[in-house]
Amino acid sequence: MSGNTKARTRRFSTWTTRRWLRAGVAVSLTVLTLLGVTGAWVLGRTESISDTLVNTKSPALSTSFRLESALLNQETGIRGYGLTGTSDFLTPYQQGLTDQATHTETLTRLLHGDAARLRDLTAVQDAVATWQERVAGPIASSPAGTASPLITERAAEGKETFDAVRIALSSQQDRLRADRARAVQDLSDTMTLRNWVFTAIALVIAALTVLVFEGLRRGITRPLEQLGADARTIAAGTFEHPITSTGPADLRRLSSEIDFMRRRLVRELAFTEEARLRLDAQAADLQRSNAELEQFAYVASHDLQEPLRKVSSFTQLLQRRYGGQLDQRADQYIDYAVDGANRMQTLINDLLDFSRVGRVHHELQSIELETVLNRTVSSLSVSIEESGAEITHDPLPPLVADPTQMGMLWQNLIGNAIKFHRPGQTPKVHISAEREGDLWRFAVTDNGIGIAPEYAEKVFVIFQRLHTKDAYSGSGIGLAMCKKIVEFHGGTIAIDPDYRDGARITFTLADEPPRATEISTMPEAVRDGAVSSA
Repeated sequence: MSGNTKARTRRFSTWTTRRWLRAGVAVSLTVLTLLGVTGAWVLGRTESISDTLVNTKSPALSTSFRLESALLNQETGIRGYGLTGTSDFLTPYQQGLTDQATHTETLTRLLHGDAARLRDLTAVQDAVATWQERVAGPIASSPAGTASPLITERAAEGKETFDAVRIALSSQQDRLRADRARAVQDLSDTMTLRNWVFTAIALVIAALTVLVFEGLRRGITRPLEQLGADARTIAAGTFEHPITSTGPADLRRLSSEIDFMRRRLVRELAFTEEARLRLDAQAADLQRSNAELEQFAYVASHDLQEPLRKVSSFTQLLQRRYGGQLDQRADQYIDYAVDGANRMQTLINDLLDFSRVGRVHHELQSIELETVLNRTVSSLSVSIEESGAEITHDPLPPLVADPTQMGMLWQNLIGNAIKFHRPGQTPKVHISAEREGDLWRFAVTDNGIGIAPEYAEKVFVIFQRLHTKDAYSGSGIGLAMCKKIVEFHGGTIAIDPDYRDGARITFTLADEPPRATEISTMPEAVRDGAVSSA
């Protein structure tokens, strides 16, 4: 006997965690399935009895009482009419006939399939028919105004026939009451059985829970605790600490695989450290590149503009002094030189403004957009008056933003809307604002020449123009600057492709933009030079 026990113990000791779980789950599911089927049957039985009681037995009994009330109304009305001949007594009789038909139909429907109770209902109907044929019908047919002689002649017969009706009704109600009592008792017994079944289910579930918990503690928790202790030792920095293999066979294999992973991680850490050093070198190169770009901005604002101003000044001086003294071609060349120098000056200034977005003008503060818009409209008053433009806007919200950049945004958008208006048509510009989740969506709508859908992305690229400089002036940097300003404030900007009566530019702004990263490596001389050249 002890030999069989030892063999069984050795066999169980070779089971893996999966096998223990599979066996435990199979047993648990079998027991729970049996209990669940029993519980489902009990619940179905309870629901069936409750449905019969609520929807058949109780309504049938109450309808029988209503039928009795309707017949009593008929008897009272016939007796009053027969004694007095007053037609008012026929009203309860006629209402009783209507109620009788209704309640009889209801009882027939409720008792469908119950032959014994239908026979009781037939007995009631036969008794009522006899009474109505021999007594109620003839008396109701008597002329009104005088007492009916039939009330006296058939008094004994009327009492006898209506007593038969009462007896039939009483028998029907007694049997319906007994059926209802049996249904109530069956429901009570079934509910008691249901409670016992679900109590047994709860106890079995509790026992299974204890068994599962103990099995998990012995077969999984303890080995995992040992594995966790080894892992914490390694996480503390002792990467050479080996993983101890304990527990079932599969957990021992898991420990071996984790130990292999530990050795692999040691090699990966060495490689990661080397990659980090390379990234640090690349970050240093990127920082130097940014410093060189900032130095270029400083050179562009001072060193490049100085010779350009000299070229522009001397070409303008040449134009004033020698204009008209040389031939026509020379005057044309001088005009080209002056125009090119001026446009170069404008391009450099626009490029500097573009580079300053988020670098020089980054003083975020609470502002009223309507106040900024009013200042912008005032600065554009000359072009507004010359074109006769109409500028309207919805109420604009307060935001946390850079006031200078917001002014540049409104100036470029409204200025473009006025510049690209339809010839011979008064420019109309409307600015709308509506809440959209955590953002505000703004739209600048005009009735100008519009922007074709294929150019919806191109217009936001710096120095991209859709028209020649002879048709419309400008450097092609306005919408690119608008895009940079909006994105600096955490929003997006786009052309509405569905709007066809002009152009509609929509953009979003948050109540408070994300914090801009300060360029701490920018030389003080460069920052001062950029500000002084603005």
